[in-house]
Amino acid sequence: MIKQAFAAATALALIPSMASAQEFNPFPGFYVGAGVGGAWFLTQTTTIGGNFNSTTGLIADLVAGYDFVGPRLEVELGYGFIPFTATLANTAAQSNFSGVGHQVHIMAKALYDFMPASTITPYLGVGAGVAFVDSNAPLASTQFAYEGIVGLAYNIDSQWRLALEGRYVGTTNPTFVVNNVTIGVNNSNIVAMVYGQYKFAPPAAAAPPPPPPAATPPSFMVFFDWDSARLSEASLNVVRQAAAAYKSKGSARVTATGHTDTSGPEAYNMALSLRRANAVKDALVRDGVPANVITVIGRGEKGLLVQTGDGVREPQNRRVEIIIQ
Repeated sequence: MIKQAFAAATALALIPSMASAQEFNPFPGFYVGAGVGGAWFLTQTTTIGGNFNSTTGLIADLVAGYDFVGPRLEVELGYGFIPFTATLANTAAQSNFSGVGHQVHIMAKALYDFMPASTITPYLGVGAGVAFVDSNAPLASTQFAYEGIVGLAYNIDSQWRLALEGRYVGTTNPTFVVNNVTIGVNNSNIVAMVYGQYKFAPPAAAAPPPPPPAATPPSFMVFFDWDSARLSEASLNVVRQAAAAYKSKGSARVTATGHTDTSGPEAYNMALSLRRANAVKDALVRDGVPANVITVIGRGEKGLLVQTGDGVREPQNRRVEIIIQ
């Protein structure tokens, strides 16, 4: 019955209809898991004749591994026990007895998920390591251990997984002594387990640094008397600062934009704003700024620095703005 169940689990893990399962986005990473289930001896012969037969035992294990999304590597620590009945053919030994066999094993395992991006994922694996098996004292016999694994996993999400697993677990032959007769046993076991796994989420990607603030081009403000385009000494000092800023850049465009207040006719003010901008241009040229890099704009009463009604003499609106970029 156990062999048939194991074969059925193998066939179930490989059925092609699983390809239609819902998909999600797996990621590589470390994981831990745990499993529990039933264990049975295969019918075992001994070196002196006779055999061991088992009832259902228990096995539990812990695993830690790394998922490469498809291939997986893990380490397993397992413990199990199986009740048995022995019938021996050698009359020098006790011919019939029963007991419980215990085993602790540590194995390195390699596994492969066939559809790692699917909710339903069949997988196969192998393992090898060391086992500590009962002999005449509990867990006193150290043996080479190995296993073959077939499983069918249900991926709840990218981190949580449940699985049904069938395993063949074997070791090299442990021995024990009964009535001075040394008996070797073929230690072969079938295991059926329910298995759970948790994969650690990858560290969150660092947020990209905020973009640097846009550089504000240097700007300078030159003010004028009412109805005048003449540069005062204070205004000439500002023009010199603007010329120095241009020279520090090495190469730039300069814009001189003239403005007026709201006193006077609009057409007159447009012409006055241009005269003011050209006066600033001439001063910049005298201070070493090439004339071909300077653009002159007149805006008249538009673009007031201080909002006023019509006909108001506002000193801060009588200006030229110099921008170097």
